[in-house]
Amino acid sequence: MDKPSETYYSETNEHQEFETDERCHIIELLNLPADRSQSVARARVEPGVTTAWHRLKDTSECYYILSGKGLAQIGEDLEQEMLPHSIIKIPANTPQRITNVGDEDLVFLCLCVPAFSVENYESME
Repeated sequence: MDKPSETYYSETNEHQEFETDERCHIIELLNLPADRSQSVARARVEPGVTTAWHRLKDTSECYYILSGKGLAQIGEDLEQEMLPHSIIKIPANTPQRITNVGDEDLVFLCLCVPAFSVENYESME
């Protein structure tokens, strides 16, 4: 059986992780130049660290927690405790940040629609 041309497969490589100015560590899992419909990254935030206030221009994002404990701040009014297997949707153009409130790394997936682009990242600090 032939695979559709849109099929993509990759395995996470810990050596691909890089640190961002946002105060987190990222591995891009899916962000294809030829398909800007979506992207997936794995984020890691160290204990006690709060990521930078930022928003994604015209891009919605979901955080899916894999491990650790966080406090997501979405806009000015929402603070949500985040535990493993919880998910939160962040509307496009909405300020956001997350704090690792646990004793271990907070690890989560960042799912963006359309795909994350550095040009869409806007620091709020």
